[in-house]
Amino acid sequence: MAPPSDSSRRRRAPGSGSLDLPWLPDSNLRYRDRRFWDSRYRQAGATAAEWFGGLSCFRQQLEAELRPGDRILVLGCGNSALSSDLFQLGYTDVTSVDYSLVCIAGMQARYAQCQGLQWVVMDARDLAFADGTFDVVLEKGTLDSMMVAEMDPWNVSPETTALLDQVLKEVSRVLRPGGRFISITFAQPHFRKRHYAQPAYGWSLRHSTYGTDFHYFLYVMCKGQELSPADLALGRRLHEPPGPACPPSFLQASDSEDYLSAIEL
Repeated sequence: MAPPSDSSRRRRAPGSGSLDLPWLPDSNLRYRDRRFWDSRYRQAGATAAEWFGGLSCFRQQLEAELRPGDRILVLGCGNSALSSDLFQLGYTDVTSVDYSLVCIAGMQARYAQCQGLQWVVMDARDLAFADGTFDVVLEKGTLDSMMVAEMDPWNVSPETTALLDQVLKEVSRVLRPGGRFISITFAQPHFRKRHYAQPAYGWSLRHSTYGTDFHYFLYVMCKGQELSPADLALGRRLHEPPGPACPPSFLQASDSEDYLSAIEL
């Protein structure tokens, strides 16, 4: 599918200076379409893009959860420099997956000199790794891109809830006991924790924040630890009948650049 040609749909991210963002989809549903991402990565070329800021914005919170020698999986790596930044900090066993072949081919070429970085085409819903392979699974904005078409954050559609459940079950499966799943997002706890707080995943749940003008959230799930009673209660709400529809809640107009790539620290 060809990208839109209307140059009026190009935007600049707040605080991004001269950065000219890639073209926009004609619908937020396209953010769940592999063809959209293939086209976007072809256009972006070697240009790195960061959602929710680069590693320097949350390094303190992230490194508190990492251990020397950790085997790390970066889920939905996109064209972020995060995997390379971790490598430069000494975390040299990093596997990065994305379902876009165009993305992975570009990242393999860009970081060919980093022998410890592995780049693999893979769908987060069906990870081709053995149980207990990784010490850390890390995602930044990947789950948000799966939810971007939701109009009411209080009542997420059954389709999207099932999609997230597929991914989270796979994340739990490939984590070793004591391993950590780290999710970096703009989603506030009252919206996101209920998706993570499911007993079937077999992990605990906590979070921290970073950012100044706008806060982002770093959720940490530790495999083999128990959810708190409060988080268990919150998780149960995910399966209750939906309440009355709330007005759509947007960080910006729905026909402008998606809030994921437009937000910059």
